[in-house]
Amino acid sequence: MNEVKPELVTTMASSSTWDALHQSVPITHSTPMPHPIHNMPHDGSQPPMVMQNMAVHIPMKMPDSPAVPMSPNAAMPLPMELVQQGWEKCWSKRENRPYYFNRVTNESMWEMPMPKPQFDPITDPLGICGPPTNGPNHNLGLKRRSSEEGVGAPPLKKIMILPGPWDLEVSTNVVIYERQPSTLLHPHPEIEAFRCSLLMKLRQCYQELCHSRESIDAPKDSFNRWLMERKVLDTGVDPLLPSHCFPEISMCMYKEIMNDIPLKLVRPKFTGDARKQLSRYAEAAKKMIDRNPSAESRKIVKWQAEDTFQWLRRTVGATYEDFQERLNHLKKQCQPHLAEAVKGSVEGICQKIYNLSADHAKKVKEKHRDLLKEQGIQVIAPPQMPNLRKVLCYAVQFSVPCPRLPHIEYLPEREQTVLRFQGDAVTINNTHLQKLEQLYRYNCFDDKKFEMFLPRVWCLLKRYNTFLGYTGPSSSSSNSSSSNHGIYEGQATQGALPITVMESLHRTFGVSFECFSSPLNCYFRQFSSAFADTDTYFGSRGPFLDFKPVSGSFAANPPFSEELMEAMVNHMERVLSDSAEPLSFVVFIPDWRDPAPNALLKLEASHFKRKQVVVPGTEHEYRHGYQHVVPKNELNIKCPHGTMVVWLQNAAGYQQWGPSEDRVEALLEAFRPGRERERDRQELLSPHRAPSENVPAQLAPAALNPHTPPDKAPAELPV
Repeated sequence: MNEVKPELVTTMASSSTWDALHQSVPITHSTPMPHPIHNMPHDGSQPPMVMQNMAVHIPMKMPDSPAVPMSPNAAMPLPMELVQQGWEKCWSKRENRPYYFNRVTNESMWEMPMPKPQFDPITDPLGICGPPTNGPNHNLGLKRRSSEEGVGAPPLKKIMILPGPWDLEVSTNVVIYERQPSTLLHPHPEIEAFRCSLLMKLRQCYQELCHSRESIDAPKDSFNRWLMERKVLDTGVDPLLPSHCFPEISMCMYKEIMNDIPLKLVRPKFTGDARKQLSRYAEAAKKMIDRNPSAESRKIVKWQAEDTFQWLRRTVGATYEDFQERLNHLKKQCQPHLAEAVKGSVEGICQKIYNLSADHAKKVKEKHRDLLKEQGIQVIAPPQMPNLRKVLCYAVQFSVPCPRLPHIEYLPEREQTVLRFQGDAVTINNTHLQKLEQLYRYNCFDDKKFEMFLPRVWCLLKRYNTFLGYTGPSSSSSNSSSSNHGIYEGQATQGALPITVMESLHRTFGVSFECFSSPLNCYFRQFSSAFADTDTYFGSRGPFLDFKPVSGSFAANPPFSEELMEAMVNHMERVLSDSAEPLSFVVFIPDWRDPAPNALLKLEASHFKRKQVVVPGTEHEYRHGYQHVVPKNELNIKCPHGTMVVWLQNAAGYQQWGPSEDRVEALLEAFRPGRERERDRQELLSPHRAPSENVPAQLAPAALNPHTPPDKAPAELPV
């Protein structure tokens, strides 16, 4: 017969509740615990197994704290979903009951937490398709207070707000249908450098053709407007180089070259300049008309030129207006004959530029495919998504994996940072580099450790510098002078609305999305831009003409390309017609009237137009299109022409964001020059912006430091 040792009984009686749980001893406070002595025979005999197990069933001494009934969930096993999310079931000695602890988030709760929905960046990019987490039966609010929490505990760490001419804490109110993953290829510094070199050669070729064939310089910003006009029609695969357009001859480029033939006319400053320009035009027209096979045309132009020379010789003391009137008369008489003479040559220039662009796009595609093949990446078509749901707008998703990216030199300076790849350097202000880092946290899902951040920033800056014709400081040295800010060729087509206007649009009209922007000059963290491949990591939803929202409030400030503005108006009317949910567009376009572009006429005649106002020219400002590199004293540019503001809204959008008199007045007041400087001064005196729940806990500079260990890099953050 086995005997019970007194030492064993003493040990078990003094053991803690925690040890008893680990020995699988059932404990309950509602039912008395059975005692083996109650089952003993009255004659004193006892089965050997009963005496052997007496030590296990001896009742344990409970703590002095009052008994609290356990939760019904205490006896239930922890679901596998909670275990995978880091939850563990623990015992509180102080409260004498179990609780749940998450070893990943350091969160503890008394009640069993609800499993979070699984996040899928392809089918559910925003994580909004799972079960609701704020319903009446949800018990996440019963959080457990730690023992150390008290009156003297330090306050929680506040979320850092990145200061600057933007508000990246505004969440979107735009709803779209789920989109198929894009077939675009991830940008790569080597491929981007090759593409940009070909585009620069194409730009130089355009200048040489205009000079050699027509004896004129290429019209200013004409190449940039050609790129935008071609992208309205292009169905090719290259994001920058036009490669599949119809018709092949661009009427935009053709008209701009014709307008400068035989001489580029500018408004003269003095009477002497007006006289000299009239004489030069007559001489150039006389020389160019010899290329016209029509004898009648040659006769008319030469006679008009000789008549102009005689008028100049016999006229003394003519006024500025006299010379301008004579020049307009000469151009009206000669221009049709000159256009007939050079029509074939100018069309040849447009055709040659397009053919070269298509050849360059083919070379870039082949080089990119070879690079992916070397790294073992296969380009396949994305799977079809049959049931498309309505979701909050999200960044473009790629169907092809990203290749390995090379190292980028990071050279920080006092106010700017230089990023260099194989001797090719790009420059960006430090504040805008921090902005890109913040946007990257919100929108990038495949780079948790920020290992690809600098290569993608380099591709972004290189793309926009090449697209806009920006010639920055010399790339031979990283210590470039702060006064050398480069040449801004595409400045006339790029500009951002003032910060006070964007704040007013968000406050009064619920705007949270920009239709034409870029990661460099955006105000919100969600926008449409020209390039989906380089910009999607920083918040772009792709080109606006490919974006089809269901509801939301938008601000549209398009580049000053007539073809693009007209396509924008057509696209807005289609979207407004297709949706019955609240949809609103506040459009800003130049008030050009001599002649008025088709986009302006269509806006005025649209049946979705709710109101239109004009901000007078020289009485408002825009922000510089290259604000990421220019100094602060050059940010604001006075607009020489008027700006028309038009509200396009469907019925539901008008009911929610209608342009009432007080709202419109507030917007016009925000346009007043000097309001932005007043706003910055007030912001310094009393900052009023509060942190948002959706902002990452800290904007750490670790991602910008190449010596930061990988495990200290910031984590992925969904939108």
